[in-house]
Amino acid sequence: MHAKTDSEVTSIAPSSPTRSPRRPVYYVQSPSRDSHDGEKTATSFHSTPVLSPVGSPPHSHSSVGRHSRESSSSRFSGALKSGSRKILPNDSSGRGGQRKGGKQCDVIEEEGLLEDEERERGLPRRCYFLIFIVGFIVLFSLFSLILWGASKPQKPKITMQSISFEQFKIQAGSDFSGVSTDMITMNSTVKLTYRNTGTFFGVHVTASPLDLSYSEIPLGSGTMKKFYQSRKSQRSVTVTVSGDKVPLYGSGAGLSSSTGTTTLPVPLKLSFTVRSRAYVLGKLVKPNFNKKIDCNVTFDPNKINVPISLKKSCTYD
Repeated sequence: MHAKTDSEVTSIAPSSPTRSPRRPVYYVQSPSRDSHDGEKTATSFHSTPVLSPVGSPPHSHSSVGRHSRESSSSRFSGALKSGSRKILPNDSSGRGGQRKGGKQCDVIEEEGLLEDEERERGLPRRCYFLIFIVGFIVLFSLFSLILWGASKPQKPKITMQSISFEQFKIQAGSDFSGVSTDMITMNSTVKLTYRNTGTFFGVHVTASPLDLSYSEIPLGSGTMKKFYQSRKSQRSVTVTVSGDKVPLYGSGAGLSSSTGTTTLPVPLKLSFTVRSRAYVLGKLVKPNFNKKIDCNVTFDPNKINVPISLKKSCTYD
């Protein structure tokens, strides 16, 4: 049941019990407006009956129900007309707003597609190449450092064996400027053992001249030939140390004799440096091993051509 309007109540109240002929009823149609957006959305007709000048006709309850049904049907008929629609408050006014919103949606969708494509692509090839180069350099450097650290403790071992004098003669003479002095001529042989302790590399061996001196005066020298020593191996090395007519000046006054040979022991000093270089990884990893050797030797005139042991007479630095 629909609620009765004021106009319907007014039309019912003054009706008298006496029958009178029906009077025409007029209806005023007023369009309703949407209270939210202020725009005309739909046309709804509110039926307001207006009494004729002559008077109000009598109405029965059936006529009142019929009028209310007609009023409510006319009220909704305008809103359900074809082509009409209701605009929501958050709707962007008209088609222009819809087009603008559509463009924004398209832009958002395109950005999303671009982000998805970038994720699928990943890094470019040149980045992979650069990463490979950097990684290779780091790994190669680390490998070289490990090899260098592993080879450094594996130093070669040098053991001095003996020295023998074949000749040791002192005689009077003069130097290149004509100054008279005692001159010494000597010849000796030095023996040593070289051992390479490296487990995975060989070494190239050289040495400085072997100098034999008396009171800071060099009496003779010798040169050790270059050689290559393979890993975990050893060899015996023989070096000839000799001197010919070396002037002694005032230092040899106590050594001279009428026979040309000394009768007293002569303290001598033998010194040289052995240099070893290993090429572990080409020229990139090449550890060096240097060892300075000093030996105190005493020449005994009674031991010509007799080897003199040097095992306990040398220091290794």
